[in-house]
Amino acid sequence: MDATFWALVALIIFVAVVIYMKVPGMISKSLDARADRIRNELEEARKLREEAQQLLAEFQRKRKEAEKEAADIVEAAKHEAELLVTEAKTKTEEYVARRAALAEQKISQAERDAINEVRSTAVDLAVEAARTLLASKVDSKADADLFKASLQQVKSKLN
Repeated sequence: MDATFWALVALIIFVAVVIYMKVPGMISKSLDARADRIRNELEEARKLREEAQQLLAEFQRKRKEAEKEAADIVEAAKHEAELLVTEAKTKTEEYVARRAALAEQKISQAERDAINEVRSTAVDLAVEAARTLLASKVDSKADADLFKASLQQVKSKLN
Protein backbone atom coordinates (compact mmCIF):
# COMPACT_ATOMS: atom_id res chain seq x y z
CA MET A 1 0.00 0.00 0.00
CA ASP A 2 1.55 2.96 -1.05
CA ALA A 3 1.51 6.49 0.34
CA THR A 4 -0.94 7.78 -2.21
CA PHE A 5 -3.54 5.35 -1.03
CA TRP A 6 -3.08 6.35 2.60
CA ALA A 7 -3.21 9.99 1.60
CA LEU A 8 -6.50 9.29 -0.17
CA VAL A 9 -7.86 7.46 2.89
CA ALA A 10 -6.74 10.30 5.17
CA LEU A 11 -8.39 12.77 2.85
CA ILE A 12 -11.66 10.82 2.86
CA ILE A 13 -11.56 10.53 6.65
CA PHE A 14 -10.82 14.25 6.93
CA VAL A 15 -13.70 15.12 4.63
CA ALA A 16 -15.99 12.77 6.56
CA VAL A 17 -14.97 14.30 9.89
CA VAL A 18 -15.42 17.80 8.46
CA ILE A 19 -18.89 16.89 7.18
CA TYR A 20 -19.75 15.09 10.43
CA MET A 21 -18.72 18.15 12.48
CA LYS A 22 -20.87 20.31 10.16
CA VAL A 23 -17.94 22.56 9.23
CA PRO A 24 -19.41 23.49 5.84
CA GLY A 25 -22.60 24.65 7.63
CA MET A 26 -20.51 26.71 10.04
CA ILE A 27 -18.56 28.21 7.18
CA SER A 28 -21.77 28.85 5.30
CA LYS A 29 -23.38 30.38 8.39
CA SER A 30 -20.29 32.50 9.00
CA LEU A 31 -20.27 33.66 5.37
CA ASP A 32 -24.03 34.37 5.52
CA ALA A 33 -23.56 36.39 8.73
CA ARG A 34 -20.71 38.29 7.14
CA ALA A 35 -22.82 38.91 4.00
CA ASP A 36 -25.70 40.15 6.20
CA ARG A 37 -23.36 42.44 8.11
CA ILE A 38 -21.92 43.84 4.85
CA ARG A 39 -25.48 44.23 3.47
CA ASN A 40 -26.51 46.12 6.63
CA GLU A 41 -23.43 48.31 6.42
CA LEU A 42 -24.18 49.05 2.76
CA GLU A 43 -27.81 49.88 3.62
CA GLU A 44 -26.66 52.15 6.46
CA ALA A 45 -24.14 53.81 4.13
CA ARG A 46 -26.92 54.35 1.55
CA LYS A 47 -29.16 55.91 4.22
CA LEU A 48 -26.33 58.14 5.40
CA ARG A 49 -25.65 59.15 1.78
CA GLU A 50 -29.32 60.02 1.26
CA GLU A 51 -29.35 62.06 4.49
CA ALA A 52 -26.18 63.82 3.38
CA GLN A 53 -27.79 64.61 0.01
CA GLN A 54 -30.89 65.93 1.75
CA LEU A 55 -28.76 68.10 4.05
CA LEU A 56 -26.76 69.32 1.05
CA ALA A 57 -29.98 70.18 -0.81
CA GLU A 58 -31.33 71.96 2.26
CA PHE A 59 -28.12 73.95 2.73
CA GLN A 60 -28.09 74.87 -0.95
CA ARG A 61 -31.71 76.01 -0.68
CA LYS A 62 -30.90 78.04 2.44
CA ARG A 63 -27.85 79.53 0.70
CA LYS A 64 -29.98 80.52 -2.30
CA GLU A 65 -32.58 82.05 0.03
CA ALA A 66 -29.85 83.94 1.89
CA GLU A 67 -28.37 85.16 -1.41
CA LYS A 68 -31.81 86.26 -2.59
CA GLU A 69 -32.47 87.99 0.72
CA ALA A 70 -29.09 89.73 0.51
CA ALA A 71 -29.84 90.79 -3.06
CA ASP A 72 -33.25 92.09 -1.95
CA ILE A 73 -31.63 94.03 0.89
CA VAL A 74 -29.07 95.53 -1.50
CA GLU A 75 -31.83 96.41 -3.97
CA ALA A 76 -33.93 98.01 -1.22
CA ALA A 77 -30.89 99.99 -0.03
CA LYS A 78 -30.21 101.19 -3.59
CA HIS A 79 -33.85 102.19 -4.00
CA GLU A 80 -33.85 104.02 -0.67
CA ALA A 81 -30.62 105.78 -1.59
CA GLU A 82 -32.13 106.86 -4.92
CA LEU A 83 -35.19 108.18 -3.09
CA LEU A 84 -33.00 110.09 -0.64
CA VAL A 85 -30.97 111.58 -3.50
CA THR A 86 -34.15 112.56 -5.34
CA GLU A 87 -35.66 114.05 -2.19
CA ALA A 88 -32.47 115.95 -1.37
CA LYS A 89 -32.29 117.26 -4.95
CA THR A 90 -35.93 118.36 -4.82
CA LYS A 91 -35.49 120.07 -1.46
CA THR A 92 -32.33 121.79 -2.69
CA GLU A 93 -34.11 123.01 -5.81
CA GLU A 94 -37.04 124.26 -3.72
CA TYR A 95 -34.66 126.01 -1.32
CA VAL A 96 -32.79 127.66 -4.20
CA ALA A 97 -36.10 128.72 -5.78
CA ARG A 98 -37.34 130.20 -2.46
CA ARG A 99 -34.04 132.01 -1.93
CA ALA A 100 -34.11 133.32 -5.52
CA ALA A 101 -37.71 134.53 -5.09
CA LEU A 102 -36.79 136.17 -1.78
CA ALA A 103 -33.79 137.83 -3.38
CA GLU A 104 -35.96 139.05 -6.27
CA GLN A 105 -38.49 140.45 -3.78
CA LYS A 106 -35.71 142.23 -1.89
CA ILE A 107 -34.29 143.61 -5.14
CA SER A 108 -37.77 144.71 -6.24
CA GLN A 109 -38.40 146.35 -2.85
CA ALA A 110 -35.00 148.08 -2.99
CA GLU A 111 -35.83 149.35 -6.50
CA ARG A 112 -39.21 150.69 -5.30
CA ASP A 113 -37.59 152.28 -2.27
CA ALA A 114 -34.90 153.86 -4.46
CA ILE A 115 -37.52 155.15 -6.96
CA ASN A 116 -39.67 156.52 -4.13
CA GLU A 117 -36.63 158.16 -2.54
CA VAL A 118 -35.63 159.70 -5.88
CA ARG A 119 -39.20 160.93 -6.44
CA SER A 120 -39.40 162.25 -2.92
CA THR A 121 -36.09 164.05 -3.33
CA ALA A 122 -37.17 165.35 -6.75
CA VAL A 123 -40.48 166.59 -5.30
CA ASP A 124 -38.66 168.22 -2.38
CA LEU A 125 -36.21 169.87 -4.78
CA ALA A 126 -39.02 170.98 -7.10
CA VAL A 127 -41.03 172.36 -4.19
CA GLU A 128 -37.95 174.14 -2.83
CA ALA A 129 -37.11 175.48 -6.30
CA ALA A 130 -40.71 176.60 -6.87
CA ARG A 131 -40.81 178.22 -3.43
CA THR A 132 -37.54 179.97 -4.06
CA LEU A 133 -38.65 181.07 -7.54
CA LEU A 134 -42.04 182.20 -6.30
CA ALA A 135 -40.53 183.93 -3.32
CA SER A 136 -38.25 185.92 -5.56
CA LYS A 137 -40.96 186.81 -8.12
CA VAL A 138 -44.07 187.13 -6.02
CA ASP A 139 -44.69 189.89 -3.53
CA SER A 140 -46.59 189.47 -0.30
CA LYS A 141 -50.02 190.37 -1.72
CA ALA A 142 -49.66 187.90 -4.58
CA ASP A 143 -48.32 185.42 -2.06
CA ALA A 144 -51.47 185.76 0.05
CA ASP A 145 -53.68 185.48 -3.05
CA LEU A 146 -51.83 182.35 -4.17
CA PHE A 147 -52.10 180.91 -0.69
CA LYS A 148 -55.85 181.52 -0.60
CA ALA A 149 -56.33 180.05 -4.09
CA SER A 150 -54.30 176.97 -3.15
CA LEU A 151 -56.27 176.65 0.07
CA GLN A 152 -59.55 176.85 -1.85
CA GLN A 153 -58.27 174.25 -4.31
CA VAL A 154 -57.29 171.85 -1.51
CA LYS A 155 -60.65 172.37 0.24
CA SER A 156 -62.57 171.65 -2.95
CA LYS A 157 -60.55 168.47 -3.58
CA LEU A 158 -61.02 167.30 0.01
CA ASN A 159 -64.78 167.75 -0.13
